[in-house]
Amino acid sequence: MLAMEKDFDSKLIIEGNNSSNCPNVQRSKSFAFRAPQENFTIQDFELGKIYGVGSYSKVVRAKKKDSGTVYALKIMDKKFITKENKTAYVKLERIVLDQLDHPGVVRLFFTFQDTFSLYMALESCEGGELFDQITRKGRLSEDEARFYAAEVVDALEYIHSMGLIHRDIKPENLLLTKEGHIKIADFGSVKPMQDSRITVLPNAASDDKACTFVGTAAYVPPEVLNSSPATFGNDLWALGCTLYQMLSGTSPFKDASEWLIFQRIVARDIRFPDYFSAEARDLIDRLLDIDPSRRPGAGPDGYAVLKRHPFFKAVDWKNLRGETPPKLASEPTSHSSEGDDGHDSSWNPSHIGDGSARQNDGNGGGASSSEASSITRLASIDSFDSKWQQFLDPGESVLMISMVKKLQKLTSKKVQLILTNKPKLIYVDPSKLMVKGNIIWSDNSNDLSIQVTSPSHFKIVTPKKVLSFEDAKQRAWQWKKAIESLQNR
Repeated sequence: MLAMEKDFDSKLIIEGNNSSNCPNVQRSKSFAFRAPQENFTIQDFELGKIYGVGSYSKVVRAKKKDSGTVYALKIMDKKFITKENKTAYVKLERIVLDQLDHPGVVRLFFTFQDTFSLYMALESCEGGELFDQITRKGRLSEDEARFYAAEVVDALEYIHSMGLIHRDIKPENLLLTKEGHIKIADFGSVKPMQDSRITVLPNAASDDKACTFVGTAAYVPPEVLNSSPATFGNDLWALGCTLYQMLSGTSPFKDASEWLIFQRIVARDIRFPDYFSAEARDLIDRLLDIDPSRRPGAGPDGYAVLKRHPFFKAVDWKNLRGETPPKLASEPTSHSSEGDDGHDSSWNPSHIGDGSARQNDGNGGGASSSEASSITRLASIDSFDSKWQQFLDPGESVLMISMVKKLQKLTSKKVQLILTNKPKLIYVDPSKLMVKGNIIWSDNSNDLSIQVTSPSHFKIVTPKKVLSFEDAKQRAWQWKKAIESLQNR
């Protein structure tokens, strides 16, 4: 274990003169951090509810015991980061957040680490995700959507002026302060442009190619699906999708599977509800232009064109943060924040996987959004490919799909696990493209149930057999929720 920690630390060193993936970005051999690396331990914090879970990280409400200050603590699994070659992404996110200074961007205060995990203490946004406000209200009024969209535009203008593309703008990454102002979060997919004003260290860079597919299916622009290089227009397309979702309650390209979502994006298949104002419809239509250079904010006149759009006519751009935000819809009363804090206090986060069986706490009340929406949101982005279509019947669509290991007593074998809306649950040999197993579907939990033993491990239990799987992307709970949502449809 000590050897693993030293190996990881050697890869995390933020000094060096090796070649870089972004040769024209400003680089430095050493760097003085605004947010220091402290010698804290996880025992210095009282841990509360889990805000969110990613493939190699959790974000947890954490109160510093000596000061009482509350942070959003991002806890990242060193072993997984190393195994999946994500070290450069983690360093880049840390370096970028350290240099950004804007009221619309979540702030990084300090970092620390231990044998198992890296920790980033981020600004705590007690208002939660914009996604939750949309879900609780059904949809936002045009005045509410205008306020939030204007604050996102203001923050994006700053981010783009620094020469950065966020590449994952969506309601889940737009957080709200307790007063209700927007903060853009999650810079794990950020891309520095060639003329970036951010100092990027030689061994901290994102992907080799700016056209690498990142982001979330429903907000990905068509040019990324066509493997074109990333531009500021990518974020503006996602802004258009987000504004549409604020006003309607659903994303513009929503469909039953990612494959169908991608087809609608490439075809630019957009349907506007009748209640959209002419100004809102026109702005979204322009932001969702197939040509990224024609999207307002991406052209030679920059953000002035976007800010002058009639939809933003009443916005005081010089006093955005002085305006009174929309009233926040409160969390459903079934789980209070105090209860969450106490419920999760026994969680031992020294191992990133420990306690994840609690990650569904407080999130069970998904009735306010449709089951199809919640399942589609869970689907795996990275593994869907047209070749899996051959295992579907006409009209059948994929709800969730992942490359997993099927575990047996002495061996394990990679299979593609596929859940469809039929409903059907099968696993396929990815090399031979043959169905290796068909798990008999039942809406009765006595005949089909899911047991989660860790973020990566789950069992599918039927009367005749128990199948064990390992999902390296830590989506065990997502599989459970997807299957149970379909059973309870």
